[in-house]
Amino acid sequence: MSALRLGVNLDHVATLRNARGIATPDPIRAARIAIEAGADGITLHLREDRRHIRDADIHAARALSVPLNMEMAATDEMVGIACGLKPHASCLVPERRQEVTTEGGLDAAGTAESLAPRIAALRAAGIRVSLFVDPDPVQLEAAARLGAPVVELHTGAYAEGRAGELDRLRAAAARAAALGLEVHAGHGLNYDNVGPIAALPEVRELNIGHFIVGEAVFVGLAEAIRRMRAIMDAARRRTQR
Repeated sequence: MSALRLGVNLDHVATLRNARGIATPDPIRAARIAIEAGADGITLHLREDRRHIRDADIHAARALSVPLNMEMAATDEMVGIACGLKPHASCLVPERRQEVTTEGGLDAAGTAESLAPRIAALRAAGIRVSLFVDPDPVQLEAAARLGAPVVELHTGAYAEGRAGELDRLRAAAARAAALGLEVHAGHGLNYDNVGPIAALPEVRELNIGHFIVGEAVFVGLAEAIRRMRAIMDAARRRTQR
């Protein structure tokens, strides 16, 4: 079984910064702390309305010592920015300006015609493309047909405690791996619910943000990440026995 990576999403460090319109807290400083504490990658979501992460943050994050995952809507504007900056990866997500956070997975099957040239452009620029999708076989098969090498399974319904969601995620992870896709997961994960997802053998990476940044208010960012890392690793080790 492969090692499990932790990607830390720092959008809400920028949310706090932007509340006062000043330079602090700096999400790039937070990224360096996260890396020292055990993060394997940094995720930043450049939204169309720039509500938290700004273009300058993405530019600065290119100099970090771990891979940058740029979350983004599947639009010509965002594809152009990504192709110019060349982050390690781009995760395409659905985006609506009125939402507080990303709600649901990308409809890769229903929007394949518009997604195909954007995915192709990102891949031509040397960017690893990930699609954030619900744990639905139809969406996984669409992702494979579109040539996206990675899917990130939306764990929001599982995090809300909906019945049957862990089984659904387990089946989706197995199906995605069978299709040749690398499997990531994220959304709503915390100390209490991350273990069963970390234990899924096909999952290679978890992307976690809001909970870590919120917990950092009480214990500090480094400690919040170290504890998340420890819980993930312990769950993985139990699976390997």
